[in-house]
Amino acid sequence: MPSSARRPGRRRRRFALLAQLVAVVLAVVAAVTVIAEGPGGRPGADRLAAGEIPPLLAAPLPPSAAPTPSDPVPSSPPPVLRMPGAVPTVGTGRFGHDARSGPVLGRAGALRRYRVAVETGSSEGAAGFAQVVQAALAGPGSWIDSGRLRLQQVPGDAPRDFTVYLATASTAGRMCAAGGVDIRVGGRPYTSCRAPGQVIINLDRWRLSVPHFVSAGVPLDVYRTYVVNHEVGHQLGHRHERCPGAGRPAPVMMQQTLFLNGCRANPWPYLAGRRYTGPAR
Repeated sequence: MPSSARRPGRRRRRFALLAQLVAVVLAVVAAVTVIAEGPGGRPGADRLAAGEIPPLLAAPLPPSAAPTPSDPVPSSPPPVLRMPGAVPTVGTGRFGHDARSGPVLGRAGALRRYRVAVETGSSEGAAGFAQVVQAALAGPGSWIDSGRLRLQQVPGDAPRDFTVYLATASTAGRMCAAGGVDIRVGGRPYTSCRAPGQVIINLDRWRLSVPHFVSAGVPLDVYRTYVVNHEVGHQLGHRHERCPGAGRPAPVMMQQTLFLNGCRANPWPYLAGRRYTGPAR
């Protein structure tokens, strides 16, 4: 076939291809104009931020990254308010001592040494009890925050200024009575006490806290810290105090085991670095 017969068909194909390219370019220009101008063709209105991908062009999240309604919501476990199970009310009357020495707590002042003892038959260990006592006395917020006192746990046979005992209710009642303190409520040994050279913690309170703390959702650890600092406070010469006002923290020397009287539970003698007290009782 002569070349002159093929030229018209070739020109038609070239024209059709050129028309398709022009159509694509016009479509792209129109899309860019819409994005740049925003709704209503107003220049600069709702302009996309630099580098932002238009929503319709953004790639979808992979399935592993996309949230689903069935995903569980993380939550903290509820605080322990009291220990489960029966609490021994009668022990052997004999005590085992923690044989370890602890660090010196506090930066300055007189050093007072204490040992830790747990009644045999109480189902509690001396080492575990000693750790909780040390945490309570170390603070921040404990008696050593005065800057005039240091405390240190010593082994059972070492010279000491006082002993922190964990005793069953029956034994605690006898020990406190021998020191001149009646810890009975309703005829049964209930509170803890301080006798000369002895800080005596009632096992019932150590494991069960008290009803008004439990009903208020106060963790058992808070009660334990309070009762250690309260009774050690007596050993250091501090007397009972009253609630300074409804809604305020209870002074650590308030008898929080028996009542709060509108105050909030507080286990520390120092708050925000200052000695916190209430009216004398």
